[in-house]
Amino acid sequence: MNQPRLKEKYHKKIVPAIKKEFNLQNEMQVPRVTKVVINVGITEEQHQKQSLENFAEQLKVITGQKSKVTTAKKSIAGFKLRQGDPVGLMVTLRGKRMYQFMDKLFSIVMPRIKDFQGVSKDSFDSNGNYNLGMEEQIVFPEIEYGKIDQVRSLQLTFVTNTKDKQIATKLLELMGMPFVKDNNQNK
Repeated sequence: MNQPRLKEKYHKKIVPAIKKEFNLQNEMQVPRVTKVVINVGITEEQHQKQSLENFAEQLKVITGQKSKVTTAKKSIAGFKLRQGDPVGLMVTLRGKRMYQFMDKLFSIVMPRIKDFQGVSKDSFDSNGNYNLGMEEQIVFPEIEYGKIDQVRSLQLTFVTNTKDKQIATKLLELMGMPFVKDNNQNK
């Protein structure tokens, strides 16, 4: 079966480059992206069921995988929220679909974003995972403008198996993540 282009690049170019740069002895020490998690919050009270169904279909088109409805863990009176109420959608991508999604995101979707200068290197958490927020789903080429009810934002989390932010940054950079250039970031 055909391997995704990014996975092939990872094994042939990225692993040797990281191994050499960080003086790693074994290929198994080289970090990898283990999964990509996509989260969407849907909070409007009116027509929530219809909104969930509509955006679930959009997420399915974007990721190639059915989404899971996330629910409130506890009741919050101030937000008129009860435990068990649906609050959003989530998709976890692994393996072939993950590599295909990342390849599409880095090479097609991000260049389509208006006035895009790159993403910040400051969005890593303490576990070496990268969090990226996208303001609208319409930057994905599969989305048909006539079928969307509302423009929504997405939260993407790239989960790596390293706790070292420097190695995780280099990994995502070599995979094609368009980080902001250092000389622009310091201004």
